Amino acid sequence: MDHEELRAAMPTLADVSYMNTGASSPGVEPVVEAVCEAERRFQYEAPMEEGMYAGAYEAFDETRGTVAEFLGVGDEPTSVCLTNSTADGMSRVATAVPWERGDGVVTTTLEHPAGELPWERLSQTRDVEVRTVGHDGGRLDLDALADAAADARLVCFSALDWGYGRRQDVRAAVETAHDAGARVLVDAVQSVGQGEVDVSEWGADFVAAASHKWLLGPWGAGFLYVDPEAAEWLSPERVSYRSVQRGDEFAFAPGAKRLEVGTSSVAPYAGLRRAIELVRDEVGYDAITSRIERLTDRLKEGLGDRLLSPREYHSGLVTFEADDPTGTVSAVRESDVVVRDIPEPEAVRASLHVFNTAADVDRLLDALDEHDV
Repeated sequence: MDHEELRAAMPTLADVSYMNTGASSPGVEPVVEAVCEAERRFQYEAPMEEGMYAGAYEAFDETRGTVAEFLGVGDEPTSVCLTNSTADGMSRVATAVPWERGDGVVTTTLEHPAGELPWERLSQTRDVEVRTVGHDGGRLDLDALADAAADARLVCFSALDWGYGRRQDVRAAVETAHDAGARVLVDAVQSVGQGEVDVSEWGADFVAAASHKWLLGPWGAGFLYVDPEAAEWLSPERVSYRSVQRGDEFAFAPGAKRLEVGTSSVAPYAGLRRAIELVRDEVGYDAITSRIERLTDRLKEGLGDRLLSPREYHSGLVTFEADDPTGTVSAVRESDVVVRDIPEPEAVRASLHVFNTAADVDRLLDALDEHDV
């Protein structure tokens, strides 16, 4: 499937220049159809065939296997926990770490609220010390990270930050944290779907992501990689029948399943599986990366000195200055251009994916000129 065929399968794009995939992608027809078909079969056929619980568990197992392969750990499907979102996965880790009073957790000033709020809450409820590492234009300072990680229990950072769109050297940051004795949680939601992610190469203990951004999947289908050894270290506070092994004595389920709890819908995970197939196999990472790079180069050149993101290619996220970011977003929306404002840096962010076109880029640049914003 080339980018034109993909675009034709996204009805939203008939009316607007949509450049907000970093928040959420519009629906793709084959993915939406997979969601609807899974729900139809589950509700109408499963009750009288394999049974609804058996059908759900089979679907969950299939999704874990698909995600494990997608993340480069296909021989370890039990290393995948199915979640509702990236934030959900990160919160599950936060509440399962065996915290002790006075423990340290390290985060950065580049994080989405999903990477900030769990630690703020732990500082209130568990007296956990939150240490925050700064950055330079989106570039994480590894020396500062090493200092902050000393005696910390956990380090949390984004593989690709949502503000500047810069790719971090994840492997180096993970090794820095591990050398200091801390485990590592990586927010990868802006990475999956833009290019290949192999969590075994990163070496992180936990990697959280979801399907509704660059993977072009549905809301409600998140996933969390948990290193098998790190899983044994976790002691979840939220438990139910999916997180334990059946037997005479209480015992957590092996691997990442100990972080799953109870009833979930099968439909979003069917959409996730179809989205992975679509992005990875039918469109392909080479086509995705090369097209995003060309489009972002075009936009960066047109923005000139307003650009805040790295000039060189890092991702489809392009952030730029505006006197009134919220007003700028509203103004270009009048020209049927969809972008968003972000709080840090206080700016406007455009997200360019493989389905976007040069005409979309030019339409945004023209709208900025037309509305003088």
